[in-house]
Amino acid sequence: MESGTLLSRLMDVRRTSEVLIEPLEAEDLCLQGMADASPPKWHLAHTTWFFETFVLIPHCPGYEGADPSWNYLFNSYYDAVGPRQPRPQRGLLSRPPIAEVIAWRHKVDQALENLLEHNGDFPWLGLVELGLQHEQQHQELMLMDLLDAFSRQPLEPAYRTDWQEPAGSPNDGTAAVWLQFEGGLVEIGQNSQQNNNSNNAHPFHFDNEEPRHRVWLEPYALADRLVSNGEYKAFIEDGGYERPELWMSEGWAICSERQWKAPRYWRQAQSNQQQRDQTAWEFTLAGRCPLEAHRPVRHLSWFEADAYARWAGSRLPTEAEWETAAQKQGLQLKQKHAELWQWTASPYRPYPGFQAAQGAVGEYNGKFMTSQFVLRGSSQLTPNGHARDTYRNFFAPSSRWMAAGLRLAR
Repeated sequence: MESGTLLSRLMDVRRTSEVLIEPLEAEDLCLQGMADASPPKWHLAHTTWFFETFVLIPHCPGYEGADPSWNYLFNSYYDAVGPRQPRPQRGLLSRPPIAEVIAWRHKVDQALENLLEHNGDFPWLGLVELGLQHEQQHQELMLMDLLDAFSRQPLEPAYRTDWQEPAGSPNDGTAAVWLQFEGGLVEIGQNSQQNNNSNNAHPFHFDNEEPRHRVWLEPYALADRLVSNGEYKAFIEDGGYERPELWMSEGWAICSERQWKAPRYWRQAQSNQQQRDQTAWEFTLAGRCPLEAHRPVRHLSWFEADAYARWAGSRLPTEAEWETAAQKQGLQLKQKHAELWQWTASPYRPYPGFQAAQGAVGEYNGKFMTSQFVLRGSSQLTPNGHARDTYRNFFAPSSRWMAAGLRLAR
């Protein structure tokens, strides 16, 4: 790993995080619309805390960290590091002010730059890379959290009025093409990070993508594109949200309790003339926009994706099916990246032989391997260079504020 290249990428990522808050007003920086989300200021502070806690304090003799009380404010879930502010109450952190957070970021950036410029290939370079990738994750989360927070305001403000949706692969109204796979014994996942010279290893990958292992697949088929808004609307019009036989029991209970009637950000028409059409609009980072039938449906929970697949006479793919298809027919598997994360039928569990990293950073992925489902691909909000076919994103099956859609399998 070349420290010069790493430093350049690191500084680009750190600057990008600050650019993301430029369209915001000061009042937006502490917005937290729900317990699962975090305010923009907290994202900026937490990613800085990560570098200071895991890289600078242990590996830079003489480095003076921030106020120790900030460890409590900006720790996320690292129990080995100490207690932290309850996640649902991060929006209460009006102090420290954003100016102090930005000054802290720049101090940490300077220390990281000094560390990388004056040292060669040291073991802690892997921690710097992990911190870089971690910050990219938070850049995507910040935008999804802002979309949730703005959607709850009566004025429905836009994050950016010039926000552009990706061109994507539009659905021209024809049926999806089914890509056939013979199955058999396949290999998925990444080889050990200590073996990055292998053809099967990505320059960086999280520990939950290891180890590479064999899986048996029966013959299967995957749709070549994601399910569209128009297709999902047909599910709604056929009573999809009113038919318990289509739903998992837990999903039906949640759907009924929360009165789900459509994807998370679909909106009713505003004019009396259009009142019959209950799903004429969609709330986006550009504000309220017309709902476009050809675009892939998004902001679905796993329960909704699973119910739709059952209604359509299909199912969700397993993550092994998705990864194998992505690697064998990547060009034919449209919208696999840079559009939406895609729910799979696979519970988030460790691969055979998985070992968490040593120390507190071992809490990064392994401790969440229960009660969640895997999503594959990447979304339009995923930073450039952060996506790969082996990436295992994961969320609870009732979550639907993320940029998540679905692809059918059978």
